[in-house]
Amino acid sequence: MMRKYIFLVIIFLTTLTYSQIGGRYTYQFLNLVSSPKQAALGGKYVTGYNMDPTSAMLNPATINIEMDNQLSVNYVNYIADVNYGSVSYAKAFGEKQRVFHAGITYINYGKFDGFDEFGNETGDFGAGEVAVSVGYGYTIPNSNFHVGASGKFISSKLEEYSSLGGALDLGLIYHNPESKFDFGFAVRNLGTQFTTYDNTREDLPLSVDMGFAQTLKNVPIRWNLTLENLQIWDVAFRNPARDITDLEGNVEADDPSFINNALRHVVVGLEFFPESGFNVRLGYNFRRSEELRIEDQRSFAGLSGGFSLKLGKFRFAYSYARYNSAASSSTFGVNVNLQ
Repeated sequence: MMRKYIFLVIIFLTTLTYSQIGGRYTYQFLNLVSSPKQAALGGKYVTGYNMDPTSAMLNPATINIEMDNQLSVNYVNYIADVNYGSVSYAKAFGEKQRVFHAGITYINYGKFDGFDEFGNETGDFGAGEVAVSVGYGYTIPNSNFHVGASGKFISSKLEEYSSLGGALDLGLIYHNPESKFDFGFAVRNLGTQFTTYDNTREDLPLSVDMGFAQTLKNVPIRWNLTLENLQIWDVAFRNPARDITDLEGNVEADDPSFINNALRHVVVGLEFFPESGFNVRLGYNFRRSEELRIEDQRSFAGLSGGFSLKLGKFRFAYSYARYNSAASSSTFGVNVNLQ
């Protein structure tokens, strides 16, 4: 019965939101994965009610007492010269052990060669963005429901242009420690630009996601199912490279089906030995696979995997995500118990 109520709440909330994706907004780095675990499980993971403070960067409702005095540092070797990373920390205060969370996400786009409109060199320049967040989680009394919120201050500098902005993340999670079932829902990047790059105001990358996860009984496997980008249904688009031309020159345009578009909202993941000192993670992102696959080639786009290893107060993690035959990324992370 409780799960039925969860579905009704989420259906109501998702009807209140609408946005666009795919290069139509600013501060796009806000939706990059923040840790090796998130990357290994397909890129989205909003049900991480555990001691990893990085989980709160995708769903602030996961902020809980187990995160007290936990520090997480992550680094991503992204495409080309681009790299980014995150640092997060949680601390409990007072007699009621109220837990607060702080995080920093940055991205460095590398160096670029500069030229004026006449082709003359103007020297190289850099580009980077950073977001600083503070969040708080609250457990609803006498229930397994938890809510959370975090505010973010955003700074972006692209060559001589700069912008400042702010955003709010809201989250809900149902965590049942007995059945080991979790349900998560998050609305991220509700905000605006305080100052624009060139007097043109742009939207922030609103993201509405929900997920389900459960550890199987008597089997050391935890499955994850995440539905992402619920703020907009039609995420598929025509790819001219997949048009079919017959012998008479007639073109049959690429037209993603209803099922194809629905699957592009789905991210699945598996975690083996989730509660042990060593675990293995696998994930598959349907949208990434469809958008980045190359025709007539097996590139394994959309696949991801990784592992973590606990040594004393340290937990080291690594993940590898495949985009296509020419691009992939590696994510490195370490969680430190400072108690």
